[in-house]
Amino acid sequence: MLYKLIYLFHTDLSWLNVFRYITFRTILSSLTALVICFVFGGWIIRKLGAMQVGQQIRDDGPPNHKSKAGTPTMGGCLILPAITLATLLWADPVNIYIWLVIFVIIFFGGIGFADDYLKISKKNSRGLSAAAKFSLQISGALIVALTLYFHPGFGSYLNVPFLKTVSPDLGIGYIPFALFIIVGTSNAVNLTDGLDGLAISPLIVAFASYLVFAYLAGNIKTASYLQIPYLPGSGEISVLCGAVVGAGLGFLWYNAYPAEIFMGDVGSLPLGAVLGTVAVITKQELVLILVGGLFVFEALSVIFQVAYFKLTGGQRMFRMAPIHHHFELKGWPEPKVIVRFWIIAIILALLSISTLKLR
Repeated sequence: MLYKLIYLFHTDLSWLNVFRYITFRTILSSLTALVICFVFGGWIIRKLGAMQVGQQIRDDGPPNHKSKAGTPTMGGCLILPAITLATLLWADPVNIYIWLVIFVIIFFGGIGFADDYLKISKKNSRGLSAAAKFSLQISGALIVALTLYFHPGFGSYLNVPFLKTVSPDLGIGYIPFALFIIVGTSNAVNLTDGLDGLAISPLIVAFASYLVFAYLAGNIKTASYLQIPYLPGSGEISVLCGAVVGAGLGFLWYNAYPAEIFMGDVGSLPLGAVLGTVAVITKQELVLILVGGLFVFEALSVIFQVAYFKLTGGQRMFRMAPIHHHFELKGWPEPKVIVRFWIIAIILALLSISTLKLR
């Protein structure tokens, strides 16, 4: 919104023309969110600590996690306002995609807040029931999927990486497909958020990747050159992705090992849902398998663990799931697990960017 107010005076002050460039506003958005998290991070930590909003630790978790009990959680209460404010300041306020993602932040943030609140008030690590949480996630994702499906100019086709001539039209089937992407990503990120800084860094990398995808898809010349779908208005999503990157870096300052604050479900659930929504908006849903490969890996480890346990009558495929706990129980120090997973996330992100040319 601030961008629109400033741009009103561009005819009198020619240097204000710079505000019409998405790249410039993306940088401003990222810096704004970063500064907000830096400035208010310490205050939020002290406030949550005073309110005894502490992390509840699983009884069956790795023994070294017992020392994390009581660490302030619900860090999403810092991240989400920073992203929202930075986006509203520097993105186009009439862009439907921006408002759709802000809806996702608020709706899924509400689910995460309720889940965290119940965990803290009941002094256990369960929170909302799986059925209640999943039903709410489906409801929010359905609103997004229906809005996009009926939005003029947004097709129900699927962009297939590496294959420039293959774009199957899913028709009405695109709605459940979008539901799966949004809800699945939300839960996958939530499962990954189990070690200090483990989830936020791959999220920063993923949103930096989609920042590039959104910018290119919103420019008719680059979209045509790269033979990717041209999506008018999607370039503004770059501004939002920049805000997530900035807020993520600001939060990582406090969340890095040993963490002073945890993200909580109020952070992981909406950030995962936003990542899925951005993937759908930019028509890079399948690339999410690469961009968010670490989250996919974590989610699959849980699915395989549960399935194997049931099929074998009690045997385990991994020492513990999600998979990061397996490596902890194998004797890897927590910082080593975290950094190695970050490296994997960066490699996968670079591979995802390569799909723009390998077509």
